[in-house]
Amino acid sequence: MGRRRTTPTSRDLLAPVLRDVRAVVFDTDGVITDSARVHAAAWKTAFDAFLREHPPEDPALRGPFDIRDDYLRHVDGRSRLDGAAAFLASRGIEPSPRTVRAVADDKEQLFTERLRRHGVDAYPGTVRLVRALRRAGVPRAAASASRHAGELLTRAGVLDLFDVLVDGGEAARLGLPGKPRPDLFLEAVRRLGVPAGRAAVVEDAVAGVEAGRLGGFALVVGVDRAAQRDTSERLLRHGADIVVRDLGELCAGGTPN
Repeated sequence: MGRRRTTPTSRDLLAPVLRDVRAVVFDTDGVITDSARVHAAAWKTAFDAFLREHPPEDPALRGPFDIRDDYLRHVDGRSRLDGAAAFLASRGIEPSPRTVRAVADDKEQLFTERLRRHGVDAYPGTVRLVRALRRAGVPRAAASASRHAGELLTRAGVLDLFDVLVDGGEAARLGLPGKPRPDLFLEAVRRLGVPAGRAAVVEDAVAGVEAGRLGGFALVVGVDRAAQRDTSERLLRHGADIVVRDLGELCAGGTPN
């Protein structure tokens, strides 16, 4: 008698690490859309202008904003106000709330201008994974500290791939604290109707993977677009269970690390 052939199921479209997950929450900037670079460029312009006008007392702290290291350490994944305050504090500056808001507002204007002039794209590997999750019947949420998340997803043509969006506007309305607190992600899975212990979080920021771990999520996936050893190690050290360079690795046949 010949061997019985098994019929592939929709779950077979996913890498084994995702097959027991009942929901997935995706960060937006740098995970779904190629917008982190636009955020980083806007922050650099805003911070460099501030540092020129208000140089730190310590000459060693007067260098320009580093678009990779400073962005990942102090800004990525945080709200605008938290990110502005964190970077300025790293330069030995203790600004007033008014100054923090002025720098954050400057960045917001620069980002909005660049976004509307050039737009953003969705990462093909992410789109492939989200579609595979949809075919497998796994609910999907997009979450972001940015108030622009809906516009970003719409411009990239992927908003309809997600069941839920919790953005910076919703976070402010609900009084949710920013990352590394997990409240934004917990609100997203609450709306999906799945407990965090059965869900996954996908993040490219240290603050984001910390939030996933603090929230008790079953799986925390780090995304390292820069493919730098120190970045991957930092994500793992701060809470990621695995790190991938592209989310296509989490589809069937992929090889997540």
